[in-house]
Amino acid sequence: MKKISIIGDGGWGTALSLVLSQKGLEVSLWGVFKDYIESVARTRENVKFLKGVRIPQSVNITASLNDAINKSDAVILAIPSKYFRGVLGEVKKAAKGDKIYISATKGIESDTLMRMSEVAGDVLGKNKRVAAVSGPSIAIEVANGLPTTLVAACEDINLAKQAQDALMCPTLRVYTSTDVIGVELGGSLKNIIAIAAGMSDSLGFGTNTKAAILTRGLAEITRLGVIMGAKQETFAGLSGIGDLVTTCISPYSRNRWFGEMLGMGKKAKDIVRQTEMVVEGVTTTKSAYELSKKYNVDMPITREIYEIIYNDKSPKDVVRDLMLRSAKPEMY
Repeated sequence: MKKISIIGDGGWGTALSLVLSQKGLEVSLWGVFKDYIESVARTRENVKFLKGVRIPQSVNITASLNDAINKSDAVILAIPSKYFRGVLGEVKKAAKGDKIYISATKGIESDTLMRMSEVAGDVLGKNKRVAAVSGPSIAIEVANGLPTTLVAACEDINLAKQAQDALMCPTLRVYTSTDVIGVELGGSLKNIIAIAAGMSDSLGFGTNTKAAILTRGLAEITRLGVIMGAKQETFAGLSGIGDLVTTCISPYSRNRWFGEMLGMGKKAKDIVRQTEMVVEGVTTTKSAYELSKKYNVDMPITREIYEIIYNDKSPKDVVRDLMLRSAKPEMY
């Protein structure tokens, strides 16, 4: 693969465009808002989502899906989950010929409870080749060339290896996996736990609390994942505990920041309204809550974050209710 298009001009999509361009690939970066994307193309800076990072002239920045997609061998989908299906519908109309599709979006569709690769298959057709890529990957660090590791997952290991080959470079090491369910769930559900971690920080709790949140958060992510068909060991890897730790501690994590705002007493709807960036954990919390009911899986942290976001429960009441649950043995 020599030519790659990235659909989605957020921080993650932009960071990937930088890395792949530096690798020597022909890269197109697409954004939906014509006026803004033309401004990015002119200034070579994505001030909304990756401020201070220069985008080289070698990256073709465009608002034309036809221009972006039909010059490429592979299409990387870096669209927020709530817009994923709609944009993919437009991608399907524009695409000519066979393409490899790589989902770099971490989320679960709220209405259908589908993972992103499932949504892609549903829209593009079951015969289309779709891999998923996930792992601990803060966009600004990737853009600045800091060493980062990811996992490319597909039931077809050959496609996973093609995605690995496309993304692998001196600053981006990529592993492969056939456990698409585990890789996608790990990348999505960790955002809920990051909200809890951020809330803990703003409430003034310490490292003991943070460690408990990460550990028990991983336990409930694993419980749900395994019953949905994932491999338990996947959650001990990059797309599980790796991504979880990064998102819970990084000062650049939107989901951790969202949790901090909740801990300060702000209402979820007000925080969402006042930020331009999509906080994936908000919709993922609702999806995960519904999945926990569907599969009858105990997910207490997810349940309590749901109560804060959607029912305005007090963070202090959440802490009390989590700590005073009935005694039980430690288990996954």
